[in-house]
Amino acid sequence: MARMHSRAKGVSGSKKPSKKTVPAWIRYKAKEVEMLISKMAKDGKTSSQIGITLRDTYGIPDVKTLTGKRVSQILDEKKLLPDVPEDLRSLIRKSALIRKHQEGNRMDKTALHGLQLTESKIKRLVKYYKHTKRLPLDWKYEPSKSSTYLE
Repeated sequence: MARMHSRAKGVSGSKKPSKKTVPAWIRYKAKEVEMLISKMAKDGKTSSQIGITLRDTYGIPDVKTLTGKRVSQILDEKKLLPDVPEDLRSLIRKSALIRKHQEGNRMDKTALHGLQLTESKIKRLVKYYKHTKRLPLDWKYEPSKSSTYLE
């Protein structure tokens, strides 16, 4: 599938294991993994950072095959899920950085185009999250208040 905002058509990237079974070499039980996830979330890590830490430090290749739930589902059950989803938060951070760059470099048209693409992605994500009831229906993205969303 082609990329949305580029001419690239590549599909390279990491792939999930083809077997959906728990490997025999994993030493952790599902409850232990859930406790690790909640501990890391309380320390301020995002769900993707938790997944990477579990993979690299604890040797857990896939949380869903082990526990039957995704990291975000476990965080939602324990009421540790942030108000603004992680992907939307990172796009808002990117938009804020581009806006800061634009203040000092007003003639940078490439950055302006990048800002337009990022804002477009933010609007699409907000629409999706409102539809799936992850964000309240009255939630609105305002670029001038982007620092409040990042807290």
